[in-house]
Amino acid sequence: MGAGGIGGYFGGRLAAAGEDVHFVARGAHLEALRGGGLAIEGPDGDVSVVPVRATHDSTEIGVVDYVLLCVKTWQLEPALKTVQPLMGPETAVVTVQNGVEAPDQVAEALGTAAVMPGIAKVITLLDSPGRVRHLGGLGLLGFGEWDGHPSDRARRLSDALAGAGIQGGLLEDIWAELWAKFLFVVPFGGLGAAADATIGELRTLPRTRRLLTEAMAEIERVARARKVNLAHDVVHRSLDFVDQQPAAGTSSFQRDLLAGRPSELEALTGAVVRLGAESGVATPVNSFLYDVLSVRETRSLANAEHA
Repeated sequence: MGAGGIGGYFGGRLAAAGEDVHFVARGAHLEALRGGGLAIEGPDGDVSVVPVRATHDSTEIGVVDYVLLCVKTWQLEPALKTVQPLMGPETAVVTVQNGVEAPDQVAEALGTAAVMPGIAKVITLLDSPGRVRHLGGLGLLGFGEWDGHPSDRARRLSDALAGAGIQGGLLEDIWAELWAKFLFVVPFGGLGAAADATIGELRTLPRTRRLLTEAMAEIERVARARKVNLAHDVVHRSLDFVDQQPAAGTSSFQRDLLAGRPSELEALTGAVVRLGAESGVATPVNSFLYDVLSVRETRSLANAEHA
């Protein structure tokens, strides 16, 4: 569900490995999938899937075993209506959105038992209709049951991913993994957007590196207040990961916001502010970034409407 960069990558690799995969897409991308199939290009090998089972109407598919929900956070509400016809008593919906609130949003609509919170670690983009480019990252898709128990359906999905050469699979503590990614993605994207800076600039300039570190530390304190079992050195590890990234890198959140497209501001920096307030944890750096970026997003969207 959402057959762009992320959905096209994971779905394409599963289909190439012989799994029965349907893609829900629209527009020119849907026509390309139906006409010429799906091509994936990247450092872990090129993949071509022909023919591709693709539709814009999920009622044509019927009940499935798993839904990989690969839409952006701001697309969740309409996407969940499309998910409903796919649901059976044992269907698992794997959420791979950035942020930490998407599993709860999906559970409100479908029930906690249907949701397997997930995490994707891969950098991809839809290069053109029917073509996904893998730019880097592990190509990892991890997930877990809501309560952490290793169910049969979770094991089956883990086996299918392994058979397709996809790393990750069933994780011991999916909530800690989600928050650890959140701690990296939010400060990198928020500060990068506010400063219009690459990750190389953020980590090199002393002032922005300090802000990056403080923003991460705020998220760590919010997570611990919410009883998330993060590693004791999670900020240090995240900064090490920042230092390993290509210097010219920017986040999709940053690119969307600066281009005047709908962004994940509310699900990322906004979530830090909201959850911090709920937990009684001060988040001054993230709050400042949220205030600045809210003005920028409002202006960008207004300019896009009048363009």
